[in-house]
Order: sequence, then C-alpha cells, then structure tokens
Amino acid sequence: MKKFIFGIIALLALTAIMPPATSKASKKDTPTGANCRKADYIFLEALRQREHDSIDAFFELLRHAHQLDPSNSVISYYLGFCYVTMDNSNRDIAEEGYRLMKEHFDAVPTDYDESLVYANVASRLGHNDEAISALDTLVKLFPDKLEARGRLADAYARGRHFREAIATYDYLESTEGKSLQLSLRKINFYMALNDTAGTIGEGRNLLLSAPNNATYNLLLGNIFMQVGNQDSALHYIDRAQQLDPENGMTYLTKAQIYYNEGDSVEYDKQIYQALISKDLDINNKVAVLTDYIQQLLAERDSSQRIDNLFKVLIRQHPHESEIHKLYSRYFATLHDYKKAAEQMEYVTDIDPSNAENWNLLMMFNLIAEDYPKALEAAQKALEYNPDSIELYQNIAPAYFQMKEYDKAIATYQKALEIADSTDYMLCSRLICGMADAYSALGDTTQAYDCYEKSLRLFPDNDLTLNNFAYFLAVRDMELDRAEQLSAKAVSLSPESPTVLDTYAWVFFRKKEYSLALAYIEKAIKNCKEDNAEILEHYGDILFMNGQFDQAVENWEKALELDPESEILRRKVEYKTYFNE
Repeated sequence: MKKFIFGIIALLALTAIMPPATSKASKKDTPTGANCRKADYIFLEALRQREHDSIDAFFELLRHAHQLDPSNSVISYYLGFCYVTMDNSNRDIAEEGYRLMKEHFDAVPTDYDESLVYANVASRLGHNDEAISALDTLVKLFPDKLEARGRLADAYARGRHFREAIATYDYLESTEGKSLQLSLRKINFYMALNDTAGTIGEGRNLLLSAPNNATYNLLLGNIFMQVGNQDSALHYIDRAQQLDPENGMTYLTKAQIYYNEGDSVEYDKQIYQALISKDLDINNKVAVLTDYIQQLLAERDSSQRIDNLFKVLIRQHPHESEIHKLYSRYFATLHDYKKAAEQMEYVTDIDPSNAENWNLLMMFNLIAEDYPKALEAAQKALEYNPDSIELYQNIAPAYFQMKEYDKAIATYQKALEIADSTDYMLCSRLICGMADAYSALGDTTQAYDCYEKSLRLFPDNDLTLNNFAYFLAVRDMELDRAEQLSAKAVSLSPESPTVLDTYAWVFFRKKEYSLALAYIEKAIKNCKEDNAEILEHYGDILFMNGQFDQAVENWEKALELDPESEILRRKVEYKTYFNE
C-alpha cells in the first residue's frame, strides 16, 4: 500500500475531529464477512477520493470503513495517520492515531514504507524507544535498506545512545564510504561521551580517506584545538591553508588559537585575512567583524584598524547592505551620527523597501540635528512604506524640531488614522506629541485637552505625565495637580534626568526651593551629557537657595550650550551685580 502514503500529508488542512469513542470497544466483536467486504470497498473509494483531492470525503470514508471493520490494520493505519497529522495541538487525538498506526506495524512490519513513517511518528510524539525498536526491526528485515539504518542511528542519538549511534554510522560508512556529514555526527557523539581518543581517531580516519582535502585538515585542526593541543592544531590548519589559501575558515580557526594564547598581533592578522578572503560568506564576515569591533571598543581601541577593514570589505562587497549597516552602527557607537547616516543612505539605496532601514536613517539624522535630511529621507521612505506608523512617529518630531508645529500636528493625526486603536499606549504617545506641538504654538486649550485625552487612554504614560506637569508648571496652572502628575512620572522613571528636572521645576514654581534643589541635583547627577535647560534650571534653583556663585556658574555652562539664549545671557550678566 506504500504508494498512497505520502499524499496524506494534505490532511493537515482538515479541522480536528475527535476519533469515535466506539473504535476500541468495537474490536471486542468480530466483524461479519459482509462488513469486512463493505469496509474494503469503502476503503478503495476513500483512496479514489484522495486521488481527486477530495480530502474531506477521504477522511469520512476512512472513519466509516474503520467502524465497519476495526480489525483491518491497513484501514487503521491510514485513519491513525490522519489523526496524527490533522491536529498536532491535541495530544489525545495524536496518541489515538499513533495507537492505530501501531496496530498495523505490529501486524505487518514488512510494509516497509508504512513502518518507516510509523517510526517517525513514534519519535515525533516522544516514543523514542518505540521508534528505535521499530527501526531495529526494519533493519533486520531489510538489511540493505540504508535509509532505515540511518534513521535508526538518528533515533539512537536522540535517546543519547551514542555508542549505538556511532556503531550504526560505522556500518553505513562501510557500505557508502567516508563522508564529512557522517564523520561530523560521530565526532559530536564522541565529544558528548568525553572520548578524546575516539574524537581524534574519527578526525584522522576522515583525513586518511582524502589527505589533500583542505576541509578535512581544517576539521582535524579544530579537533586538536578543542582538546588543547595547539601545536597539532596549527600543523593541520597550516596544511589546510596551503591546500586552499582562500579558505576564510582556516584564518578564523587560527585567530581563535592565537586569541586563546593571548597573542593579539597574530590574532589581528588572522582576523584581517579571514575578512578579506573571498570564499568566506558575507554572513560569517558580518558576524566576525561584529565580534571584532566589540572587542576593540571594549579595549577602547578605535584606531584605523576598523575603518580599514570596512573599506576593504566594502570594496569587495559594495552592494552588501549588512556591511554598510554594521559600519553605520559602528559610527553610532562613536556618536558620529552624521557618518552613521551616510552609511545608512547606502543601505536604503540598496534595499529601499525596508522600513526599518529608513527609520534608522531618519533617527541618525534627527540625532545629528539634520532635520531637513531626516524629512527628505522620510518622504522617500513613505513612497515604499505608506502605512508605516514608525515613519510617522519619526517625521512628526522632525517637524517639531524645525518649529513647523502645524505639520507636526498633521503628521500625528495621520499616524493616529493608521494606528491600531486598541494600542492604547501608542495612541496615547501620539496624542501627547500633538499636545506638545499645540503647547509650542501657544494653543493652551488644545494642548491641555490633548494631554488629558492622552492620560485617559493610558494613565501610566510617563512621557505625558512629565510633559503635562511641565506644561502646567511653566504657566503657573494647577500646581498641586502638576506635582501629582510629576510625582507619578518620577515613580515610573525614577532615574530619568528629564523627569527629575520637571519635578524640581514644579517645586520651584511652588516656591518650595529646598525640595527643588534636592531633585535638580539628582537630575544633574543622572545626566550623561550636559543639558542647557537643566543647567539653567539648576542655576535658578541655586539662586533662590542663596547660592549665587554656583547659580552663575551653571548659567554660564548653559549659555555655552545655548549661546543664542538672550535670557541666559542676561542672567550671566548679573554676575557683576552679585560681586559688588
């Protein structure tokens, strides 16, 4: 019956149906001859329906045939396989299917294909010992069937019977000859058994089958490296390099040896050779370069070595977006966002349909404060991704920074139109952005309403809590509520310098200068980079606490960061007055 088996996989499309509860009980009664003949006829009709892709009819006819003659193991087998494949999420159905298939295997193990599929089902359902038993039976019945023997070895391995798996692979090799695939499996098993001699022996035997094979030499070198014999490892890796000078994996393996020995000079040389080798695939090169860059950055070494490597790789692979993307991220770690954006421009040229790449390009331009370029990238990005909510989330802040507040509001509104209305956090943040833009326009009423709406959607939105509190504080509006909002923001983001600064400013506006000083000092402590607004607030709070010299000192720092601020300039000019 083997020719019918492999089409049954189409039954995966069927809706799960529980097997009939009477299937086991009916076996107590011997079916009549008439029922047996009916079952055979219906089974043949089921197979005909399957040939015409009438899967539902096939399944229903099978169930009917099985009800008429549950002793027919062939019908049981097919029905069982249907149950196994139709609903893998229902363990009871799958187990009933497995039991039905086992009936046929126990009755007719010589049905080779059916028995092979049964063993596979047993293994998949976690009955690995049964799978081993079934495959062992097949191997004895069909000693020339190498597929069954290979699956038996795999089943041994799944059961962690590694010696038996190795012995079975040895038999396959005696028939088919040595192969890298089988040797690698055996080597892994020997290593799992902590059998160093067996591991090395298998590597040597593979190499003896083809002494001039660079891959086999490299494998034996790797084995010696794993067991700590670096001299022997280098001997075979050198041999692999002589046989195949362009094999990048030989250089990577050598690099690992030199890294283990602490030889950074030789390590660098091997990494460089690996990266410029022509046959090392691009994914490996990106992975190696990523690790290498991380190591150099950890060692605070940002010398020309990394730039030179990137230039070489880009000459080799000018149209590989992953290299340009990695180069971009490297510049980002150095806070050179202009160069990071330049590399992302190459990436978007190579793959313009990828919204994530456009978002990175926009983000780097925004951080570099090149807002026109960020918006230029956004317009191009929208041609390919008109419904990308992430793009709109970047476009709106760009308009805001350019003081084009009306366009920022319109962009937020567009984002809200395409956003998932059940994503309350996202919608809340978009409305908060609108509120900030209305505030900047001086439309206090609209700003207030948007902040309120944002909080109704998501009361724990720390951004809205903070911005709303600051909005109220700078206008001397509802200062008690501003304090409540800001306190909640601090509880949600206790380390944020921006949030702490707002809390300090609320207390400042409430004339609670000691509390204001305590929180502004926390904000200053948590700032990774100087911030003009926070420094100005710090100066104001110090001033009101009678610390005039320190106040001017912080105003001067703020003015250096924001030299266009006329208010800061006036504050600094008061220094002469304080010293009189």
